[in-house]
Amino acid sequence: MQSILQNFKNLSQIPHCSYETEELKNFLSAYAREKGFKVSIDKAGNIHCIKGNPKICLQSHYDMVCMGNAPKIELYEEEGFLKAKNSSLGADNGMGVAIMMKMMNEFNHLECLFTNDEEVGLIGAKNLEHQLKSKMLLNLDHEDEKDIIIGCAGGVDIKAILPFECEKKFGKLYELEAVNFKGGHSGIDIVKNSKNSIKEMAKFIKENQGLVVFFEGGERINSIPKHAKALVHFKNKPKENQWIKCQFLEEKEFNFCKQSKLLLNAINAFAQGIRSYNLNLNIVQSSINLSLLRMHDEKITIELFARANFLEDLKELEFQTLEFFQAFDFKVQSYNFYPPWEGKNNALSDEVFKILSQIIPNPKISAIHAGLECGIIEKNQKILCCSIGPNIYNPHSTNERCELASVEKISQVVFEVLKNHQ
Repeated sequence: MQSILQNFKNLSQIPHCSYETEELKNFLSAYAREKGFKVSIDKAGNIHCIKGNPKICLQSHYDMVCMGNAPKIELYEEEGFLKAKNSSLGADNGMGVAIMMKMMNEFNHLECLFTNDEEVGLIGAKNLEHQLKSKMLLNLDHEDEKDIIIGCAGGVDIKAILPFECEKKFGKLYELEAVNFKGGHSGIDIVKNSKNSIKEMAKFIKENQGLVVFFEGGERINSIPKHAKALVHFKNKPKENQWIKCQFLEEKEFNFCKQSKLLLNAINAFAQGIRSYNLNLNIVQSSINLSLLRMHDEKITIELFARANFLEDLKELEFQTLEFFQAFDFKVQSYNFYPPWEGKNNALSDEVFKILSQIIPNPKISAIHAGLECGIIEKNQKILCCSIGPNIYNPHSTNERCELASVEKISQVVFEVLKNHQ
């Protein structure tokens, strides 16, 4: 366990936000070569490592969602959890990478695939050039120790753009700031019905009859918005609540957005969160997150991320969202579409289940309402896949934490699986 923790600490000192992974790519490549692996890197930055005659490939992504102070990460342990001060932790998926590094030091027959830019649309997996030698792939990007995942949601990014004009007005200006929002992963945490800072801000402005001068919010396309801020004209200072701080700035002439009412109506009418739930799998089946809002160069841009565990649901949700924003005069587009992984039990998942059952009571084979790269890899290569991982809570947020005892259990499972195939 200590070697895995040290591996993770080493990773945490190397910046690896999505799109900014060059330094960690070089570190992992050098580490693999030092351990006797043949290494190749494709154009997307995926690192393929192979040693001996492997039967199983381990896979994790090496980019992370950077929130708060990240990529500067200050680690600390508290009550059995690993956390980071005022930043995302990067246990998603740095802990999987750290476990793989340990196994690279333990086994002579092993294949490893470190994929790049997963957190920004599974870019690495979509552009994978490497042909895997193994016929089985164990992904380490899950966040619940009791699960063996054989299916995942597909996703699509949606962008809505509204050109706006400004008009001069004299009056009182107020600065608004969203506070006390938790944020979180837009797939895994969507079931918690966490409040969306952009929607709460729009509601506050509309209820108090404000005019928008400036409005922005959100952090990442795949995160529930935690932050939002706005400059707004109110005739009278509105009463603050637990979500919105309001501070008077000055009374002067200013340029307000003529499309203010249309913008607020669209955001307030939009249904954030879960759209359907699957009782058989006991997971969210389809959802959508209003992720980002920006006002720049006389354009208002809203970005959303839709997820669904069945292809027809994803297509329908994409269609509905495009139609919704078009009805409010936005210009719309969708991109980065990837289909769900509707997997089935296989020899690898059965083997992992048997081993996990000896370590964790009542494990289950299931699916997840989030994207996993192994779903894309399985479609493109004839390979058996499943996914496991330690308990990680509130990924994609500054509240992210990883249970250390769980890391030890999952690393033991990985070790036993690999030992069976040496």
